[in-house]
Amino acid sequence: MGTKKVAIIGQGYVGLPLAMAANSSGWDVIGIDVNGKTVANLNLGKSHIEDISDQTLQKAIAANLYKASQDFTDVENADVVVICVPTPLNEKREPELAFLNGAVTSVAPHLKKDVLLISESTSYPGTVRDVVKGIISTLREDKGAGILLASAPERVDPGNEKYNHKNTPRLVSGLTPEATKKAAEFYRSFTENVIEVSSPEVAETAKLLENTFRQVNIALVNEVAIISRALGIDVREVIEAANSKPYGFMKFTPGAGVGGHCIPVDPSYFSWRARQVGAQARFIDLANEVNDQMPKYVSDRLLKLIGKPAKGLHLLICGVAYKPGVGDVRETPADGVAQYLTDLGAKVSWYDPLVGNWRGEKSALLSENFDGAIVVTPQPGMDLKALIDSKTPIFDCTGAYKGLPLVEQL
Repeated sequence: MGTKKVAIIGQGYVGLPLAMAANSSGWDVIGIDVNGKTVANLNLGKSHIEDISDQTLQKAIAANLYKASQDFTDVENADVVVICVPTPLNEKREPELAFLNGAVTSVAPHLKKDVLLISESTSYPGTVRDVVKGIISTLREDKGAGILLASAPERVDPGNEKYNHKNTPRLVSGLTPEATKKAAEFYRSFTENVIEVSSPEVAETAKLLENTFRQVNIALVNEVAIISRALGIDVREVIEAANSKPYGFMKFTPGAGVGGHCIPVDPSYFSWRARQVGAQARFIDLANEVNDQMPKYVSDRLLKLIGKPAKGLHLLICGVAYKPGVGDVRETPADGVAQYLTDLGAKVSWYDPLVGNWRGEKSALLSENFDGAIVVTPQPGMDLKALIDSKTPIFDCTGAYKGLPLVEQL
């Protein structure tokens, strides 16, 4: 594919791992990001993503195969341009495409005519065909003639040591057969299994389904946890018992809610799009409702364990990242727990060995005096011995501290 030059818009949890994967097969990568500090650190060989080591980044820079930039004109010579920007929800919990629209708008004037433009950003079905193509057509005198457009929704799981860009299958589809072919060629250069689907809408919907499946099943086990509590039985023992069946069951575990850049967001994109076309998404909406209520439920369980109302208590949240093994706090359920307890009048501190700053504060010391603690995320190396020694009541949402004294399980 020509000079094998790719520009990747967004150098976060999706874009930077993609950049290093492309480097591994010889692609010359320009990583474009609007954050000047991020760009400066990347060019110094300092990674801000747990999955990418400084050594990996420095090797790519030393080989002259990677450079970070804030200048969108750097896409001019790229054979492939990949958009990897966030697609969050707005205050109404509806799709917010400002970052995607901004990225497409910024690159549109600088794309060469035969370029392949891929969107990896998760969005509702029709985004590439209607939104991306629409912006390109509006902003260019040639109406985007010759520019190939494709969808290849990201499948990044931060902190996953088993699956990566090489061994995670990728879905691709373009607006034309040529776009599909070239997108597949790009990903096949560093991915073992690339699956071509019939349209970008299929790829976009499949991504939403993947994470909606998880959202719905997590909501189910969260509801089963509440029922099991009322029945006086251990929900985790129930789950393990059911998991002994070798077919027809997939294990999910309960917790304080859902977090991260996908599960709390993608189902709402799906539900929103369903309403746009006159369809119902009752399972999705109910799952959102169940999971959104879990921070309140687990917080109330903590207060019941303490035996006092929240006002005036000093409470500790242990583990505030959205999943174990990372410092990523995007959409973390710990935020709902902290907000609920704060609104009730409690002083809320937090402890997480992998998170540097959260809600404008640093991690607390376990040697402080707390009236109670709640474990939201079981971070590796998170030792609660000091809390146990001080006889602090602990409510564990994770099952990681089962059997320890003064620890009650969800």
